[in-house]
Amino acid sequence: MEFMNAYKRLEKLCSDMYGTVHGISAYIDDMVNCPCGARIVPDWAHDLKQLKHYRWVRNQIVHEPDCTEEELCTPADTQWLDAFYDRILRRKDPLAVYRERTGARKAVSSAQSGTPSKRKSRPAGSSHLSQIILYGGITFHHKQLLIEAEYLYKH
Repeated sequence: MEFMNAYKRLEKLCSDMYGTVHGISAYIDDMVNCPCGARIVPDWAHDLKQLKHYRWVRNQIVHEPDCTEEELCTPADTQWLDAFYDRILRRKDPLAVYRERTGARKAVSSAQSGTPSKRKSRPAGSSHLSQIILYGGITFHHKQLLIEAEYLYKH
């Protein structure tokens, strides 16, 4: 059950970030929608492949009769999930590194400097946490980025 516990812990973290019950799938979707991520972030393709594989393993364990964690998983699988969880917390995960290297925060910080921004004005009464920030055609749902955007907007 160590693999499933590690998977559920990562799923919970991603679900909280994205505001959905399928957090790992949302993270995978964001990676797939970053067309040049593999050129910018080392190990991007490997991380994406691993996340897809572990989602498949989880689905096999949960939905297939007579399929067990002991048959499909090794301690290294659990260690990888735990390490990826820690990378997200430290902002060293692929999407965080991508944002850092591409300057995705420029869309938010340009409002502070007075230069034109690609950020859309938000409807009255809506929360920044419920908005999606678009930059360079890429959608980022990371709650942390939204929290930073809200801070910059207020200051």
